[in-house]
Amino acid sequence: MNPFEKVLSAVRQKRPLVHFITNYVTANDCANITLALGGSPIMADDLREVEQIVGHCSALVLNMGTLSERTVQSMLAAGKEANRLGRPVVFDPVGVGASRFRNETAEMLLHEVRFDVIKGNSSEIAYLAEGSGTTKGVDANLDALSTEGNLNRHADRARKVSARTGAVIVISGPIDIVADSHEAWAIRNGHPMMAKITGTGCMSAGVIGCCVGANPQALLPSCACAMSVMGVCGELAYERLLPVEGGSGTYRVFLMDAVSRLDGVTLTRRSRAERLRI
Repeated sequence: MNPFEKVLSAVRQKRPLVHFITNYVTANDCANITLALGGSPIMADDLREVEQIVGHCSALVLNMGTLSERTVQSMLAAGKEANRLGRPVVFDPVGVGASRFRNETAEMLLHEVRFDVIKGNSSEIAYLAEGSGTTKGVDANLDALSTEGNLNRHADRARKVSARTGAVIVISGPIDIVADSHEAWAIRNGHPMMAKITGTGCMSAGVIGCCVGANPQALLPSCACAMSVMGVCGELAYERLLPVEGGSGTYRVFLMDAVSRLDGVTLTRRSRAERLRI
């Protein structure tokens, strides 16, 4: 069985419970894509319960999309408890580099919580690597997106952040990059239509949470599988969209459908994941 098939099969068999402290814009999408893949989501962000909820879960996903003082404290408490219990923690530093509050929050969480996976767009990871970067709100600067021409530079940056944090680094973009301090992978799946709906990055973090929650002993291949799942399903959704002349709303539904119907054979056949020479 292909490694990605094993990861997907484990998700479907184990049905990992994924705890999200995420933003209110995409919470529903994150919950639904988790269910579509085969996991089970719980959205709990009150400080009075987050530690107890973490104890029931297979993985924790922390997302900075709509920060508040309240959720920052909840993220800190949940992250520390997940570390204590040995649960994988996925960090999505949405919009870091856009404001002092986001920058200080990301720095504090990176100092206080041990992250197993850090997933961001190219601008967010650039900020974590170098303390600088240009963002467009919570989106990556278009000039900073990963391409064939700058792929090695982005991979080196991801490995640098991994070496410093101990986390697997995922850079989402036209070409996704998944790296630890020793190796890097490029995933060339996906479709530009994915950028036309809000939340595909947040949904990717949820898919990662499912995959590492079911396969905590294999973080890097689980992350590469997760990004392949999103990319392949983005392609399948667009192929289904064309005959009905649908738009972005229909595409969002078709993306969810594709994740729920995805099987290991299709994932293996369509995945364009490549280990990079470094």
